Amino acid sequence: MMKHLKWIVPVALVALILGNAAGAYNKFVDGDVLVDQEWSQVETQYQRRFDLIPNLVQTVKGVADFEQGTLVAVTEARAAALGAMKQVSQTGDVASFERSNMVFGSALRGLMGYAENYPELKANKSFQDLQVQLEGTENRITTARTRYNEAVASYNRSIRRFPGRLWAAAFGFEPRDAFEAAAGAESAPKVDFGS
Repeated sequence: MMKHLKWIVPVALVALILGNAAGAYNKFVDGDVLVDQEWSQVETQYQRRFDLIPNLVQTVKGVADFEQGTLVAVTEARAAALGAMKQVSQTGDVASFERSNMVFGSALRGLMGYAENYPELKANKSFQDLQVQLEGTENRITTARTRYNEAVASYNRSIRRFPGRLWAAAFGFEPRDAFEAAAGAESAPKVDFGS
């Protein structure tokens, strides 16, 4: 009987360690997948915003004699932000996307500032419809970013706590980047075309 007891304790200990490792690994995978899912929602909402911009530019061109440089700046900033967003899935560099998005927001604010000088543009039905869509999209972006940050925080906590920290290092799980307020974020793009 004692002979069997010598083997039971080490086998039970190994089984306990392996079970803990498997549980930790699965928790990390679930957290990582959730972060990716929430990022997809962020991308979807930003894509919606980016897709509205060509319509906005065309509406502005059709109604007002707009400064061409402003329209080009908005279009180029949109393309740069869209490209940076697509890179996040490959590089995980949320900060780079945030910087390009701030440039885009500044260009969009410039366009809206000029729009204030054109009453016929503010009265245009297409322009008003775009205003409503952009306002809704900005709200959706805020919600998606909040959920993404929550998923990142939960995942990062799981890989930093003990004993998860040991298993995360062993399995190669790294912390993920959350959205952080970039310089100038306190003046986020305001979509107000004046009613």
